[in-house]
Amino acid sequence: MGVEQQDTTVHPADPPGDPSELARVPDETVPEYVDLASDLHESVSGDVRFDEYAQILYATDGSIYQARPAGVVFPEDIADVKAAVEIATEHGVPILPRGAGSSLAGQTVGPGCVVLDMSRHMDGLIDVDTDEQSAVIQPGIVQDDLEAELEEDGLKFAPDPASSGRATVGGSIGNNSTGAHSVRYGITDAYTEEIKAVLPDGSLLHAREVVLDSDEWDDIVSKDDREAEIYQTVREAVENNEEEIETRYPELKRRVSGYNLDRVIYENEDGEEVMNLSKLYVGSEGTLGVIVEAKIGLVTVPEETALVLYCFEDLVDAMEAVPEALEFDVSAVELMDDEVFRLAAESDGYSEYVEPIPEGTEASLMLEYDSELHDDFEAAIAETNEYFVDNGKAFDAIEAYTDEDQADIWKLRKAAIPLLMSLEGDPKPYPFIEDATVPPKELAEYVIEFEEVLEDHGTSAAYFAHAGSGTLHIRPILNLKDQNGIEKMHSITDDVTDLVIKHHGAFSGEHGDGMARTEFNPKMYGDDLWNSFKEVKTAFDPEWDMHPGNVVYRDSPEDPGPDSERGVGADMRENLRYGADYQSVEPQTKLDFSDEGGFSHLVELCNGCGTCRETGSDVMCPTYRASKEEIQATRGRANMLRAAISGELPEDEIYSDRFQEEVLDLCVGCKGCKSDCPTGVDLAKLKAEVKHEYHQQEGTTIRERLFANIDTVSRIGSALAPVSNWAQELPGSDVIAEKLGIAPDRSLPHFASTSLEEWFEQRYSPVSEEEADDKVVLFPDTFTNYSYPEPGKAAVEVLEAANIYVEIPDDTVPTGRAAFSMGKLDKAYDRAKRNVQVLLPYIENGYSVVFVEPSDAAMLQDEYLDLLDGQAAQRVGASAYGVCEFLHAHRIYDDIDFDAPDEYLSYHGHCNQKALNKDHHAAAVLQQAGYEVDALDTSCCGMAGSFGYEKEHYDLSKSIGKILFEKVDESPGETVVAPGASCRTQLGDRDERSEKPPHPTEKLRDALA
Repeated sequence: MGVEQQDTTVHPADPPGDPSELARVPDETVPEYVDLASDLHESVSGDVRFDEYAQILYATDGSIYQARPAGVVFPEDIADVKAAVEIATEHGVPILPRGAGSSLAGQTVGPGCVVLDMSRHMDGLIDVDTDEQSAVIQPGIVQDDLEAELEEDGLKFAPDPASSGRATVGGSIGNNSTGAHSVRYGITDAYTEEIKAVLPDGSLLHAREVVLDSDEWDDIVSKDDREAEIYQTVREAVENNEEEIETRYPELKRRVSGYNLDRVIYENEDGEEVMNLSKLYVGSEGTLGVIVEAKIGLVTVPEETALVLYCFEDLVDAMEAVPEALEFDVSAVELMDDEVFRLAAESDGYSEYVEPIPEGTEASLMLEYDSELHDDFEAAIAETNEYFVDNGKAFDAIEAYTDEDQADIWKLRKAAIPLLMSLEGDPKPYPFIEDATVPPKELAEYVIEFEEVLEDHGTSAAYFAHAGSGTLHIRPILNLKDQNGIEKMHSITDDVTDLVIKHHGAFSGEHGDGMARTEFNPKMYGDDLWNSFKEVKTAFDPEWDMHPGNVVYRDSPEDPGPDSERGVGADMRENLRYGADYQSVEPQTKLDFSDEGGFSHLVELCNGCGTCRETGSDVMCPTYRASKEEIQATRGRANMLRAAISGELPEDEIYSDRFQEEVLDLCVGCKGCKSDCPTGVDLAKLKAEVKHEYHQQEGTTIRERLFANIDTVSRIGSALAPVSNWAQELPGSDVIAEKLGIAPDRSLPHFASTSLEEWFEQRYSPVSEEEADDKVVLFPDTFTNYSYPEPGKAAVEVLEAANIYVEIPDDTVPTGRAAFSMGKLDKAYDRAKRNVQVLLPYIENGYSVVFVEPSDAAMLQDEYLDLLDGQAAQRVGASAYGVCEFLHAHRIYDDIDFDAPDEYLSYHGHCNQKALNKDHHAAAVLQQAGYEVDALDTSCCGMAGSFGYEKEHYDLSKSIGKILFEKVDESPGETVVAPGASCRTQLGDRDERSEKPPHPTEKLRDALA
């Protein structure tokens, strides 16, 4: 209890490894911080990084800001946090705790700070009390991971930010986060019961309810220590400002700016007046200490929910309906405008979710109902339909009762923020005043006046968010690469803060102060409270070591605090990621980047939201899931590329071995970011372009040439089979492979003595071209042709069972997938050009092009359009299909007589198919054939063509594979099926008992009557 000077956490006295090695400062450490880094290495068990790459990776978050830290520490436990804080303060360097870095106001970046990344190791659920409905957690636990662990108990943490798939609970506490259900549950401060935090002097403060003037209180304040100073200062701040607190703090469900002086003293359940400093820590953004443990309250999870989306022809009509919606028992009231719908419709990953929205919808209001409030969802929705549609201004209602239908609507809503940042060009709908909150009854008038502010400044905005709580995410569209745009941002903020005060609101109802809004806190709270904020800050942090300049700042060096400039001043125009001086290089490229606005614009589409750090569903980003390294997430790679093209890194750094190996080579090219990243940052395309230029300068290795020409190797191996297969088993063959850089533990492909093309030439086709119902070209990809022809044979037989004429051309060349993945774009271009020339006459003659291998289908559907100009490539791409995609898209399965065996299949789709929204076809056709199918929500298998064969990538490949194996083991399916050759190889290499799973076409052939 109280301030603990000694930590009880078990800490190894003698860390494993050579102590001298442990204390060694990496060669890349920035010279300015060598001594600090050395001291941290000696005292902290977790990793310590003070190199330029680490600074760049942690210089940004989900906001418009950028500030290089001194370095990053990854504490493993409380003892590490204490040591890091003590050493940083000794060196006079400020400290900044950080979770996922998804914050939108710049509160997880800080110039010259030691960043403590709490998400790597301190991410556990310590205890759950189901009777009390509470949990004790470490700050780095991701909210969705916490929810998964609480699922069996039917409990959850009520605040639900849209970023819950990557945001940490510690970050939610630091930010006082909330979400769509604050109408029902309130925000984080209501659920934070106790906190343990490390203060700048290394002591551990236990914040909990303390009854005022009790024996415990007297014991605390009687001591001459930091804890006594904190308690006395906070009490004085509250009691001396009762009238100001009553006047200045708005009565809203959401208010997350400033310090919570209005909530730190209250009556407990026994009617006693208590002080609970944990309420003050909530929303403090790391400025009062480093949270290392928290006890949080939980709520029960409703068994069922239902949604209805009301469509309006006018935004103000939707706003006027908000207070009326709150008259009903709803658990969420959410708004989206037509700009969100438009951008979603243009996004590969979200277009399907916006299809049900009727034309003419200028704004929508979404109402959610849960089973703890309603017994009959249909009756509840009928009541609101009558009110809003029959007798109101809504012209349509979309009802959603199933989990799947509701998930689609929520996915669209949660993607709104990053979707808006995908807007083409430099002007973007930036976040800086986007979560101002006013009472719901004043929303309509507030929006009208806000529009006038925008009109006065010559801009427009997009609208969405938590209308039921009076929070609208209004994002003015500005160009922050232009000084006029920057000044316009500041002027709009000034005007809107006046508007918010006029409407009895708060500057921030969700996203906090940070660099964006701290400047304006004096205006909201007045001089007396503002001075009290500074006194409270100084009581916790006398030297202003903790994230100085956020939430509160010093007006001058004479203010309370250190005898220095630390924490003096706050200007939202400073530390912008894209300022007036920002410039980037637009290189000449081999690939066509015109659809993305250019190479640099595609890089800059990354807004830092951190969706690529999510690990629970979808594809992106498989390497991050396995390693938890920021540099291996799409955001990390995009940040490094942006640093390279904008001059933050030395001119030729992008072509250095380190950049190639750490930033690019570990991207598996799954293409998941093309669809899963809401702004569409296609790292696989960017990687291919940069690797191409790298090869132009540095040449290629023997291994790279070998893999890029794997078709030649396979053709020779097939011609020499079975001798070529025996050769792989000879003693010493693994040594040769290892010298070439191939992982000796990886099983190499065997070669078929009869290729698919040879088999096809020797057989009689039962379907004639003249009498066929349709006709296709089956493309002989390298793996199917030379190593495993069975899926190709099965494809032919299934297609012919539907009276489709099949032809395998003998003059195509490999698609160039291997060469493209290696960045050998000249070779990929030549092969693309050749195949388009060969295939176009077939297409003009009514043929479709069908593929067994998904990655080769994706080459024609996607990459060929970047490699080649003109209509020919587009026509060929539009006529290219995976086998199951072709069967499903054209309902050809209706023409096949299936009689599937009684078998339950687990289907793992290929990541390239998922990126192009084509992975669902195989599962659908297998179900039509009569199988029961569990379509796994899986990421990349980790094999990724040659990646899994490369010696230096083998361990990472297997780590990614283990995530897939876990999904397979959890599935009720008896048999795994996978269309990708790489996926089947990874699954077959799982252990000695594993066999390569079948391709879906093989199971379809088994089901032919």
